[in-house]
Amino acid sequence: MDRFFKLGENQTSIKQEGVAGLTTFLAMAYILFVNPQILGAAGMDQGAVFVATALAALVGSILMGLIANYPIALAPGMGLNAFFAYTVVIGYGMSWQAALFAVFASGVIFVIITIFKLREMIINAIPEELKYATGAGIGLFIAFIGLKDAGIVVADPATLVSLGDLTQPTTLLAIFGVIVTIVLVVRGVKGAVFYGLALTAILGIVTGVNTLGNGVFSMPPSLAPTFGAAFDVSWTEEIFTLQMLIVILTFLFIVFFDTAGTLFAVATQAGFVKNNRLPRVGRALFADASASTLGSIFGTSTTTAYVESTSGVAVGGRTGLTAVFTGLFFALALFFSPLLDVITNEVTAPALIIVGVMMATALRHIDWTKMEIAIPVFFTVVTMPLTYSIATGIALGFVLYPLTMVVKGRGKELHPLMYLLFIVFILYLGFLPH
Repeated sequence: MDRFFKLGENQTSIKQEGVAGLTTFLAMAYILFVNPQILGAAGMDQGAVFVATALAALVGSILMGLIANYPIALAPGMGLNAFFAYTVVIGYGMSWQAALFAVFASGVIFVIITIFKLREMIINAIPEELKYATGAGIGLFIAFIGLKDAGIVVADPATLVSLGDLTQPTTLLAIFGVIVTIVLVVRGVKGAVFYGLALTAILGIVTGVNTLGNGVFSMPPSLAPTFGAAFDVSWTEEIFTLQMLIVILTFLFIVFFDTAGTLFAVATQAGFVKNNRLPRVGRALFADASASTLGSIFGTSTTTAYVESTSGVAVGGRTGLTAVFTGLFFALALFFSPLLDVITNEVTAPALIIVGVMMATALRHIDWTKMEIAIPVFFTVVTMPLTYSIATGIALGFVLYPLTMVVKGRGKELHPLMYLLFIVFILYLGFLPH
């Protein structure tokens, strides 16, 4: 094990890697309960999604550890699950089975891009501002979902949305969760989001808002409702359509840059980046893409690298053994599915809101003094929550950015691929239902 993971070379030990793996797991364990809630809104079986989430994290993290030897854990990504449920299934009216196929197809394309080393060309083609805008916009979108689930924001016939009844027990429980999680995050507690979720769930049980009717432990629920469902689709009516192409491209776009950004963020903290280059980056991207493909077969939205892996690195994780340990903890989590009964919308809402805040911090990289950049970024970010569609925000950004750059006289700075995407997204905005 020392030779395989190069523990001595990285000045670490099995014990240190185990502690780091547990720390990373606790920091991202909230996804086990948030993901079934979000995909459940799309009509998927929550018990099966819980198992698929754990298996995707288990397999993905172990693949990353064994193939790339990086202390980076994987699981179904936040934002990607929201796009899956609220935009693709609820917004477009696609079946969740077809949405799983889109995840599978984007994963396969990601594998091909990685094998043929096309990733650098694609990364360089997309302006940095649109990458940051996409992450921040998704953050606002999932925060908006969290505020809605908490009952803090409700529908209003006169103003579209307004403040909800803050005296409702479920809303008060969610507010408690938001405050506790804020305190933990500001204090720099590792795994703050998970601990906030756990404390909110406990308070819900104590106050009788939620009940723990089925205990804590059980055998894992059946995976049958979602396993292989990605291929139970109509090829003529659901697969070979412009809508499916846009969905696949959006999944691919988000996961591609989310993964690349996360890899470099974690690797930089661990000291792996040398001369702005990350060794074994191809292996890391291959592990990520493979995990996403396998996760879609299990029955979950896109699997990606988690920035929460930095918590494990902070306590000494330096090799892939950290990721392997994290994966094994997800295997143990399979036996805690009864907790889904108490991890309700108001319990998971604080996690959505705070993760949304974290994602929105990407806006600090935007040069707001240049209007040719500020305008497309603003529309990308603000239209995601306002249209309840991540894809619509991305589409508007990719249409407006070339337009404003050309008007400013900076059109030659754009990669030709941007003009192709400009046409594709105009077609998307003009011909697809929203």
